[in-house]
Amino acid sequence: MKRLSLLATFVFFTFSISSCVVLSTKKYKALLTSKDSLNTGWTEAQLANENLELRIARLKKDTTSLNSQLADLRTQNEQMDANYAKLRNNSSSEINKLADDLKKREQRLKEVEEILRKRDEATNQLKAKLQQALLGFTKNGLTVEIKNGKVYVSLTDKLLFPSGSIIIDEKGKQALTQLAEVLKQQPEINIAVEGHTDAQKINNLGQIKDNWDLSVLRSTSVVRFLTDEQKVESVRMTATGKGEFQPLAPNTTPEERSKNRRIEIVLSPKLDELYDLIKQ
Repeated sequence: MKRLSLLATFVFFTFSISSCVVLSTKKYKALLTSKDSLNTGWTEAQLANENLELRIARLKKDTTSLNSQLADLRTQNEQMDANYAKLRNNSSSEINKLADDLKKREQRLKEVEEILRKRDEATNQLKAKLQQALLGFTKNGLTVEIKNGKVYVSLTDKLLFPSGSIIIDEKGKQALTQLAEVLKQQPEINIAVEGHTDAQKINNLGQIKDNWDLSVLRSTSVVRFLTDEQKVESVRMTATGKGEFQPLAPNTTPEERSKNRRIEIVLSPKLDELYDLIKQ
C-alpha cells in the first residue's frame, strides 16, 4: 500500500509539472518510459497482491484442516487411553480370576493326592493283614500282591476245589474263613471274585459245558461261602468268570496250566470320596 501511494504522488507531480512547463522531447520520452515502468510495477503489484491473497486463503484452509485433524487425533488418543484403561482393568480381573481358578485346582489336586495316599496306605495295611492271616496257606499256592492300587488274593484251584469240581473242599474253606475274618473288619473294601481256568477243554462234567461255565460256577461258589456262611455283606461282592482268557502262563505244560486254574479275589478300597471330588 505504501508503494502505491508513492506511485500516485509521483504521477500527480509529473502531470502538474507537465501542465505548467513545456518539456523537451527527451524529457517527455523519459517521462513516458517512467510511466510505462510505473504501470508495469502497478500490474505486478496487483498480481503479487492477488497471489498473496490466494496463499492466505490456502493457509487458512490448511489451518482449518490441520485443526480438524488435530481434533480427530485428540479424540482418537482419548479413546485409546480409555480402551487401554479398560483393557488394563479387564486384564487385572482376568489375572485375578485365573489365579483363583489355579488356587482352587491346586487345592483339589492336593485333596486328590491325599485321598490316593490314604488309599495306598489302606491297601498296604490290608495286604499286610491278609498275608498275616493267610500265612499258613502260602505253601498251597496262595499269594497276596498289590496291582494297580488293588489287593489280589490268588488261590490255585487245588487249594479250593477237587479236580473238575465246583464244591469247595475243607482246606479251601479254612483259607476262605481266614480271609473273611479280615474282610469283615474292612467294610470300606469292595470284593470281586474272579474264576480262571486253563485252556483244556471240559470233558464229562455234566451240566458244566465249557471253561466259561466252570470259571463262573467256581467264583459263585466262593461268593456264596463268603456271604452265606461267613456273613460278608453281599452288597460288597461281585462274581465273574474269565474262562481261559486271562492266563498267567502259556498253557503248554502241566505246571503252567496249574497256575492258570485259580480264583482271584480282588479287593479295592471304595473311592466315593475321590469320585465326588472329581465331579466337582
